[in-house]
Amino acid sequence: MVWPYSNQSPKFSYMELSTIDLIVIGLFFLLMLLIGVWSYFRNNDAEDYFVAGGKLPWWLSGISHHVSGYSGAVFVAYAGLAYTHGFSLYIWWALGIGLSVVISAKIFPVFWVRLRKRFKIQSPLEFLATRYNLATQQLMAWSGVILKLFDIGAKWAAIAILLNVFTGISLTYGILISGGISLLYITFGGLWAVIITDFAQFIVQIIAGLVMFYVVIEKLGGIESVFTVWDQLPEGNGDPFNEPYTIGFALLFLFINFLSYNGGQWNLATRYISSPSEQEATKAARLSGILYIIWPLILFFPMWAAPVILPDLEDPTQSYGILTMELLPVGLIGLVIASLFANTMSMTSSDINTISAVITRDILPAVNKKFRDGKTSLLTARITTFLFTLGTILVALQFDKFGGVLGLIISWFGALVGPIAVPMLFGLIPWFKSCGPKAAIGSILVGLVAFVITKNVEVGSLALEIGLPVICSTITYILVGFIERDNVPEKVK
Repeated sequence: MVWPYSNQSPKFSYMELSTIDLIVIGLFFLLMLLIGVWSYFRNNDAEDYFVAGGKLPWWLSGISHHVSGYSGAVFVAYAGLAYTHGFSLYIWWALGIGLSVVISAKIFPVFWVRLRKRFKIQSPLEFLATRYNLATQQLMAWSGVILKLFDIGAKWAAIAILLNVFTGISLTYGILISGGISLLYITFGGLWAVIITDFAQFIVQIIAGLVMFYVVIEKLGGIESVFTVWDQLPEGNGDPFNEPYTIGFALLFLFINFLSYNGGQWNLATRYISSPSEQEATKAARLSGILYIIWPLILFFPMWAAPVILPDLEDPTQSYGILTMELLPVGLIGLVIASLFANTMSMTSSDINTISAVITRDILPAVNKKFRDGKTSLLTARITTFLFTLGTILVALQFDKFGGVLGLIISWFGALVGPIAVPMLFGLIPWFKSCGPKAAIGSILVGLVAFVITKNVEVGSLALEIGLPVICSTITYILVGFIERDNVPEKVK
């Protein structure tokens, strides 16, 4: 599958930002760094650094879970899809995530809290050595770390495209700037820095999103345009399903979202692991899910309306950036740009903190004996965080070689997250207690093979390309578990 406009370079003639806009952006970055410094002193040990000491309030956890699902990529790659394929984006992405999280709010969040209390875990993968065996844990750890290198790299590339639109800075320098700033405050502050900056970024996102929504509906003639604009859009843009984003694609992505947002994305599992109780974790999940169902309807409206305001764009991925520059007054442009940075920094910092926990708690002890005493030093945690972040920046600099931003986010992430998430989440459910190491390893390997096949063989369907790996992983996990009927240790039942 060749993604539309996935490898195009920005061609927009940028407008020079005003001094006020630059001050707004500068103050935002200063706030992020100050939060990182403040959080530095909240960390007494690695448990504070990775899981906030298990004391994360439900409302902070829910907001962080929600904003960690956004990034600047939403305003680049998904803005392009909103321009070309319209409302279908909400159905297969935002609505699917919201329903997945709300429906399972009393299941997976509860399991994650129990694991922290019972096994003192700081990483979502720590329990896998007990649930399956060390080999299974290591396979999932290494696979997930590699996957996140690509996923986070795509997000640095997305924000660099926005920087190019607004300032003319080259993609290379944009990646280095966005990644470098995040690297500093993530390394300093750990999960507390991530959570508090998530809250600050959520406020900035809400304000900027409402401002853009208001400006666009005024441009279109008033509040009634929310209902009338759809008749002015290209054919199919108002439909819930728009080829190739069909019902089949939406259902497969619903399953992928179900796995991802309940813990298949490890950073989101960390939000639940860090909760003080099962009830708090459940409330956090419900808050996040409701926000996913409601907020994108406002956030994405300017992107859906963009074909009316900016017809015949050569590169639709720049639609949101161009709307910002052309419609907003001085000062508010800086606020919207700050919100775009906020979204990317929220998701990437969240991912990086959790992946660092996996490397520190799961991979390093298996590689070197000196890390096996169960006590992770803050210095080790910070070094791991720094080096992994640096790796994501290096991947971002090569994003064109992996199918562009959209190709990385949907194709690579959507296809690979399933094989990694299936044995993790299904392993928590009592129904699958007969599925042991063979089922887990088999599901991962079969899923990865299916991914390679979809990358080298034309399957003729976007739904099949994205869904084949997770389908194969799920079938393999259940089938091998049924055949082998492996007995898991009594202590994890």
